[in-house]
Amino acid sequence: MAANTKTFRKAARYAVPVAVIGVVGATVALVPAFANAGGPDLPKITAQELIEKIAASDVEQLSGTAKISTDLGLPKLAGGLLGGGGGVAGGSADPTDKVAQLASGTHTFKIAADGPDRQKLTFLDGKDEYSLTHNGKDVWGYDSKSNEVYHEKADEAAAAPERKTAERLPATPKQLAEEALKAAGTTTEVTVGDTAQVAGRDAYQLVLKPKQSGSTVDSVRIAVDAKNGVPLRFQLLSDKGGKPIVDAGFTQVDFKKPAADTFAFTPPKGAKVIEGDSEHGKDGKEFKGLESIPGLDGLTGGALDGKGGGEMKVLGEGWASVARIDSGTGKGLKELENDKNAPKEAKQFLDSLGDKATGKFGEGRIFSTRLVNALITDDGKVYIGAVTKDQLVKTANADK
Repeated sequence: MAANTKTFRKAARYAVPVAVIGVVGATVALVPAFANAGGPDLPKITAQELIEKIAASDVEQLSGTAKISTDLGLPKLAGGLLGGGGGVAGGSADPTDKVAQLASGTHTFKIAADGPDRQKLTFLDGKDEYSLTHNGKDVWGYDSKSNEVYHEKADEAAAAPERKTAERLPATPKQLAEEALKAAGTTTEVTVGDTAQVAGRDAYQLVLKPKQSGSTVDSVRIAVDAKNGVPLRFQLLSDKGGKPIVDAGFTQVDFKKPAADTFAFTPPKGAKVIEGDSEHGKDGKEFKGLESIPGLDGLTGGALDGKGGGEMKVLGEGWASVARIDSGTGKGLKELENDKNAPKEAKQFLDSLGDKATGKFGEGRIFSTRLVNALITDDGKVYIGAVTKDQLVKTANADK
């Protein structure tokens, strides 16, 4: 299994959907299916050949416009705490704040890339603009609403894996596709679906589908440029149907070398410049997600932000994998629920979690989204995975 504490930490702190996929597998099991006539008439290709085409793609220069839509079905309170999907409403130049906003809503951005040392993302959410520019040794984040600039040295970011700015924005179809392919395992059926056109380009579609029952994922669909092997669109579909949980793709793309001045950045006059360090930035701020709820992270021994002494164990395999975190505190939600002195925000969060759950594991509550379900038990354990509620309870019961 390609699951570890770092993977869970990213999933819990940032709520970026793709991070959760990293819990589900190892080696790819291929099914020799062929593309059929659902779009452009393209030469037949096997799943193995299509994956090799993606791997062999050496395109490093492009520019275009892309859109990402995320619909996790977060409870209202939790959705607000995790960014709420409201553009650049936070008015912060720190890229960490931007990651939180990708957890919901629709975001449009321009992309430009010229090799490993020059990339730029410009978010176009409403009248305000946010840009993230990597040019040689410098990484710049700029928020037009607050007129705030975030600056970080690229070599410093590389020396601190937890802080790598570019890696905290896995929003492009290529990055999403790479994460999904890493996660595909022997419990995954990999086929080639209908052909398609994306951003005016002919594409094959690679389809990853769980063989197991109990997953919240119906399939992952990756549209791949038929000519150069670049992933053009990524879709994560729910087992319950409806619109995709994640839908990220180019609406326009050009594979020519961008102009050199595309990556030039000078802080605007009067802008506040914040120099980042390897962990928090100069002002000491750090993004808080679920662990920002007063009292909640204490119940899990710091498990939600990855800093506590809780131990993690992966139960099951493939798409039915569940991570169990034992906080070791012996405290649970019932203690918070019955505490008359508990913060109002903490109790509001409990009410947003959904129904209480009982079983051989004891009692607890389930935090539910369209992709991830998490069971927090009254004795301080956390079970979390991209599995249905029934599968989650079944796994927790079997853990006893």
